Amino acid sequence: MIKKFILLSFLSFSTLTYGKMLNAIAVIVEGEPITTVEIQAVKQQYGISKEKAIQLLIQDRLQQFAMKDIEVKESLIDDKIKIIAKQNNLSVPKMQKILKEQGMSWSKYRDSIRKAIKKEEFFKKNIVAHIPEPTEEELQQYYQTHKETFFLPKYIEMIEYHADSKKALTKFLRTNKTSAIKEKHLKKETKALNPALLVTLLQTKDGMFTKIFNAGDTFITYKVIQKEGKVPMSYEEAKNTVIMQWRQQQKKRLLKEYFEKMKTNADVQYLR
Repeated sequence: MIKKFILLSFLSFSTLTYGKMLNAIAVIVEGEPITTVEIQAVKQQYGISKEKAIQLLIQDRLQQFAMKDIEVKESLIDDKIKIIAKQNNLSVPKMQKILKEQGMSWSKYRDSIRKAIKKEEFFKKNIVAHIPEPTEEELQQYYQTHKETFFLPKYIEMIEYHADSKKALTKFLRTNKTSAIKEKHLKKETKALNPALLVTLLQTKDGMFTKIFNAGDTFITYKVIQKEGKVPMSYEEAKNTVIMQWRQQQKKRLLKEYFEKMKTNADVQYLR
């Protein structure tokens, strides 16, 4: 199955069909309607109140309004699709075939990529560009406040697959045929792993494969079986993660402030 194309978090909602429910317009945001069916769908999906569902949908419409003037070239969509296909060890024609089998038209998929690129460009310009550089004091304070979240697994169990060529390993990832592949079952203490490899392994979900590494005379990928145990990280060990989480916190804050400010000047009409 094709991996989901993941960008920095923006809300998106889909309308669900409810047999006999009246799909009336409840709110209009800058000329774009929000219906009662959408509100009910979001309310049920996230387990929130009707008022919170309405506020989330208003933010969704404000996002769309804020991005309406962002132009995305077709060539940029083509490039992004090639990257996604490569990440999934697929050719573009093969990806088209899979999407068709899943009931999604190619034009609809391209439109979803266009929207995702718009969101990415909007986010870079209006949010990321305004995140300040953290001071050492701010990072230390964040670490102390969230200390309980900074742990490493003590062991990582994995299978190492290697081959003489990247092509052979890529074929293995696509077909799962091991004829030209050598494998080795490993269980390593995290403190004994190469720091760069450790970062990759930690970012790889159990049951999934890492990217392919060029080890000089061979090509390697790892399938993470499971991560075991818990070892607290010192500030120095956790610093890169601290920086990443601190930035994520700032992004959420700035995003909320951006749309709160936008909302005060927006044309929002409550009809029911």
